[in-house]
Amino acid sequence: MDVLTLSRIQFGGTIAFHYLYPPLSIGLGVLLVIMEGLWLRTGLPIYHQLARFWTKVFALTFAIGVATGIVMEFEFGTNWAAYSRFVGDVFGSALAAEGIFAFFLESGFLALLLFGWDRVGRKLHFFATCMVCLGAHFSAVWIVVANSWMQTPAGYHIVGEGLHARAEITDFWALVFNPSMLERLSHTLCGAWQAGAFLAISVSAWYLLRQKHQAFAHATLRVALAVALVASFLQLATGHISAQGVGKNQPAKLAAFEGLYETVSNTPLVLIGWVDEKNETTHALMLPSGLSFLDHNDFHTPVTGLDQFKPEDRPPVTPCFIFFHGMVFAGMATILIALLGCFYWWRGTLDQTRWLLWVLVFSVLGPQIANQCGWFAAEVGRQPWLVYGLMRTPAGLSAVVQANVVLASLILFSFIYFLLFAVFIYLLNDKIQHGPHDEDLIPTGKLALPTPDRLTP
Repeated sequence: MDVLTLSRIQFGGTIAFHYLYPPLSIGLGVLLVIMEGLWLRTGLPIYHQLARFWTKVFALTFAIGVATGIVMEFEFGTNWAAYSRFVGDVFGSALAAEGIFAFFLESGFLALLLFGWDRVGRKLHFFATCMVCLGAHFSAVWIVVANSWMQTPAGYHIVGEGLHARAEITDFWALVFNPSMLERLSHTLCGAWQAGAFLAISVSAWYLLRQKHQAFAHATLRVALAVALVASFLQLATGHISAQGVGKNQPAKLAAFEGLYETVSNTPLVLIGWVDEKNETTHALMLPSGLSFLDHNDFHTPVTGLDQFKPEDRPPVTPCFIFFHGMVFAGMATILIALLGCFYWWRGTLDQTRWLLWVLVFSVLGPQIANQCGWFAAEVGRQPWLVYGLMRTPAGLSAVVQANVVLASLILFSFIYFLLFAVFIYLLNDKIQHGPHDEDLIPTGKLALPTPDRLTP
């Protein structure tokens, strides 16, 4: 394989592996805020136990996420030097803001979250939990800002020519609030909330199947199912808004998502099918006028097809089609699972419904599949552009990087990431098998509730 293909595989694989962990951290951060908030409000020890247990899982995902994220920054300089030179002003601002306003905030309060349980007051610890959660969300904000600018550039002008050309910021806030930023951010965060909630649901369902830690499992499900249901429906709404944004700002991408080769009125929406790229046709079960409604909120306006673009300006249709519909199917499955879980919980029969408990155990995969497919759909759909409309992907490569060097580092990274994933699974399984500590039901130190003696004047 050539250096371009190897570099794309390496960077895509690096981000795909890294992206397993930040959504979990963001989603678990929300759960921690809710659980600890419920403990402060109700004083029930079970919520203190929940918060202590899931804090440990959060710390594990945070640590692996940081370790895997650092590598990408080096790849910008080694494999994609020309791209880094072109977007350095833009990316430098966004990544610096991410470091200052997100990573430092999150990591700064992380010590209080992890080690301050018995050393600081309840309100201060809850404040630290909120700051860690906020920092995780800020991190997503600035990363999405940088990536969205690649999809819909704004607030810049081009300085220099040829190999020395670079994008320079002219309006920082136009850069931040570029046309696709808010819709992509909301969609990303909803996916992260789902990832954290369904991890908690999966572990709790496993405990119920094994008839272990049942009080803990019931309390976790009470919180996680509610978050999962709300996040799943929000994901559906933000997905609709995001699809309309893609149709407006990147019509070739939307056409590739749906395998739409011909611009026609009353454009149908593909439900299931496959693409024949050679003959430029799509064989599928379709919903009449569905894509017109999705894109324009009416049933008649035509959606732009791939026939309006030169062949060299079209994204690869088959992978876009597969990843997009994989994301949609996984997303709809999470809605159905969340609805079933909440319904059986409301009826009080979830404990006895073993088939559903097994579904809930494996539901942890749903948001991860949807998040990965959505990311690949967005990035592959941007092709052949590295920065949409400004820089094609081959132009962003480093001038001196060689294929054999990239291949060697790709093999090495794959091996290291395999080990990291094995360590993550081992440690996560160890925490799950051990379960929550019974002593966490009785807060100690400064977190302990006042005793009657202390209440006596």
